[in-house]
Amino acid sequence: MSMSKTKKQLVDVARQLFAKNGMEDTTMNDIAVASKKGRRTLYTYFKSKEDVYFAVIESELDILIETMHKVAAKEVAPDEKILELIYTHLDAVKEVVLRNGTLRAEFFRNIHNVERVRMRFDYHEKMIFREVLSEGVEKNVFEVEDVPVFADILHCCVKGIEVLYIRGRLSQGKDGNTMKRYVKRIVGGAFGKRKLLD
Repeated sequence: MSMSKTKKQLVDVARQLFAKNGMEDTTMNDIAVASKKGRRTLYTYFKSKEDVYFAVIESELDILIETMHKVAAKEVAPDEKILELIYTHLDAVKEVVLRNGTLRAEFFRNIHNVERVRMRFDYHEKMIFREVLSEGVEKNVFEVEDVPVFADILHCCVKGIEVLYIRGRLSQGKDGNTMKRYVKRIVGGAFGKRKLLD
């Protein structure tokens, strides 16, 4: 989604202030002053500090959507793309959430509001999964009877392990390669092709 230059500047400044001072200790006036814009300009784009916060999250998710589209466009086998998409999603969300304490605290404290902001991202991710799964079916890499349903389930599975992944509880005692091998086996089994299980 395109954003005006002024709004983008306000969001970028807010992101930096939230990271430095925390959301609670950043005021709308702080954002206006740091961006060298008047409060009137800030309130033209945002009704409240919460609106600014959600714009920061949306801008982070827009970057993730763009990154996932790039992965889906790669000239690699569909099974490799699916695995890369899963890890791109998990690593990017983890990085966004852990970048500063405010985002981390808000993410875990207010999942309902975060979900509201994520709706557009979730839709795009499901469409990307559909695209790659369809490619895999066409190339006889996957055995998937209902691509939209499988894409929705895959999206829910990846989303469902985010918190464990972010908190480092998903791979307790296992190295990254072992975990990737396990994920590969699960995905391979789900899509019905032995190739992924190796």
